[in-house]
Amino acid sequence: MVSPRIVAKIETEERALHLAVLIDADNAQAAVIEGILAEIARFGEASVKRIYGDFTSPNSSSWKKVLHKYAIKPVQQFAYTTGKNATDSTLIIDAMDLLYTRRFDGFCLVTSDSDFTGLATRIREEGLMVFGFGEQKTPDAFRNACHKFVLTEVLRPTQVEGVTASRQEAVSIAPQSTTAVPPNSTFPREFMLSALEQSSDESGWAHLGTFGSYLTKLQPDFDSRLYGFRKLSDLVRAKGDIFVTEDRAVPGQSQKQLYLKPR
Repeated sequence: MVSPRIVAKIETEERALHLAVLIDADNAQAAVIEGILAEIARFGEASVKRIYGDFTSPNSSSWKKVLHKYAIKPVQQFAYTTGKNATDSTLIIDAMDLLYTRRFDGFCLVTSDSDFTGLATRIREEGLMVFGFGEQKTPDAFRNACHKFVLTEVLRPTQVEGVTASRQEAVSIAPQSTTAVPPNSTFPREFMLSALEQSSDESGWAHLGTFGSYLTKLQPDFDSRLYGFRKLSDLVRAKGDIFVTEDRAVPGQSQKQLYLKPR
């Protein structure tokens, strides 16, 4: 018999988002699929995982090696003409079919192609979440059409002096980057201060969750990992020259919540 306490816990937990993951094989790298799926697991459950491309082409050989491992369904699209429009069209048609089933809370579009900007916008119009995953070359139009856009470069694990990044983090005192941070990631000081001002209460303090949510709304591709920190909390604590932080106790709970204000 299931314990009533366990049943109560299940009933009170927030339901995970049901997500459809659609991958453009022509504009995505198989090398980061593990990181992409791990990132998607933070947002919800990948109920559908499909990849679109011409898998008879030598260019798709890297994808064929990982499809079974991660239970991704390949959708073959022969290149009848030069270019990739046939693949794009098949993905978009499938996305709309899945959208009209009303079974999903959101879509994860793995591509660096701006041709999917209209699809992302259409999904948002239905009130569903859109998570984008692409490389730095991804145009702003597609990035901004998503609720959240993740650069796949930050999902690549790195090796530092023979020690894995995850191990390095475990033994390090200061917060460290666990990803391959893309070059030229200039810290957006003025942008963050402006966002902090907008998300602060009358006393000038902002809850970290409110601040983070506002950052993403203003700039969907904002990611603390671009600046060497796994979490936003690590970033604001490390930037003591910009932010003042304060851990506040939550009534009736053992954990504390982080608040911040400009220095």
